[in-house]
Amino acid sequence: MKLTIGEPDFDVPEHVKQAAIKSINDNESHYSAQKGIRELRTAISNYLKKVTTVTYNPDTEIITTIGATEAIYTALTTILNPGDKVIVPTPAFALYFPIISLAGADLITIDTSEDGFVLSPEKLQAALDEHGDQVKAIILNYPSNPTGVEYTRDQLQALANIISQHSMYVIADEIYNELTYGVDHTSIASMIPGQTIVVNGLSKSHAMTGYRIGYIAAPEQIVTQAAKTHAFVITSPSNPAQYAAAEALTNGLEDPAEMKQTYEKRLRYISGRLSQMGFEVVNPEGAFYIFVKIPVTENQDSVAFATQLAEQARVGVTPGSAFGHGGEGYIRLSYAASDEDIQLAMDRMADYLQR
Repeated sequence: MKLTIGEPDFDVPEHVKQAAIKSINDNESHYSAQKGIRELRTAISNYLKKVTTVTYNPDTEIITTIGATEAIYTALTTILNPGDKVIVPTPAFALYFPIISLAGADLITIDTSEDGFVLSPEKLQAALDEHGDQVKAIILNYPSNPTGVEYTRDQLQALANIISQHSMYVIADEIYNELTYGVDHTSIASMIPGQTIVVNGLSKSHAMTGYRIGYIAAPEQIVTQAAKTHAFVITSPSNPAQYAAAEALTNGLEDPAEMKQTYEKRLRYISGRLSQMGFEVVNPEGAFYIFVKIPVTENQDSVAFATQLAEQARVGVTPGSAFGHGGEGYIRLSYAASDEDIQLAMDRMADYLQR
């Protein structure tokens, strides 16, 4: 039973699918503008105005990308030079690490496991004091993959106050911003827009993983250069996917609500079951992952423990060490799976631990 991949188990909303079909029937089959069709860039701008309070010019400050993955790659490879340094609070989405390396930059990790998996201003300041002007960027992903932890407005403001004193960028990976439970999402772009590169997309909010539509929103001087990197890498996104995404962001802003309700129900169930088994549960406030401390009676090597679960309980989870420092001794489970699969996985894990 696989609880590893972060992919919604929902179908794409019907009106969004119809928009893709219409674009095909309308023969929208040629290269689009390299930064994406204007209809979608305008929809992204309008959406971001609502959720970040920042106004982005659709012509000069937004790029439509092939998923948030390309957005992360394009943003990092655009701003980084060999010898630059990037701060990543860990545990963190593992994709960041190789891209930083590919750009010739150095990774600085900050272990947040002793701070509720939230980067403290004190630890950020200490890292900046140590590495100085070599720090080109910090990556903040919230709600977080793998922990599901969300930053509060006050926590972000404390970090923004420090970042604003330095010549550096924030890459705000907000791909899970529509999936929060009982808390409001705040974008750090609302605090330091001139230093923030927002990364987002439709994969998680509208279950459009296969459509591969993400985007970058940033100040014009960044987007001007990022657009060149983007063009060299992919030329332009697919037209049907872009028209579907424009429909989702124009007429489908309520689509994530039903999914979110289901995710929250699953979260309560899986959290309760894991707690009963002796796992220490990190309190997730968003995304669709649950990050748990392996019981002290079990092997604390997360790779070994995950391997044992796979081989003996037939349950696939992700070892915490895959997410960098701060992840060892933990495992990540995705509840973007059916209720039946989650229940079966919990039953198998409970039986394994009892044995």
